[in-house]
Amino acid sequence: MPLSRVSLGAALGALLIGHAAADVGESDFALRTTQDLYDLCSVSKDDQDFAPAIYACRGFLEATVQYHDAVSDGETFKRLICYPDTATLEDARTAFVGWARSNARDGALMQETPVIGVVRALENKYPCQR
Repeated sequence: MPLSRVSLGAALGALLIGHAAADVGESDFALRTTQDLYDLCSVSKDDQDFAPAIYACRGFLEATVQYHDAVSDGETFKRLICYPDTATLEDARTAFVGWARSNARDGALMQETPVIGVVRALENKYPCQR
């Protein structure tokens, strides 16, 4: 299902994960850093914590985009992310994982709060016309 400007929740596409990252640990679920979220979002299907990790990832992505959509009315706060109506939650996860993988060696970016990492990744994938 496509993303809406109001909710990503309707977009629960197939889980197509094949990216290996560090094993998920309990501390990753605290979601203190972009690295924590990357660990959850890129967890291997073989990891014993795959299901809770991937649902935590998807929930965080959904909440971030819902908040962005709610506060960016175009007048007071301009949109940072301009995704097409056809974008899915899985597209958002794939964009974030790809962005994080590309920036994995940048300690400053990976130590930022995960909401900033998500917005950076999605703004990179779905930039707005300025």
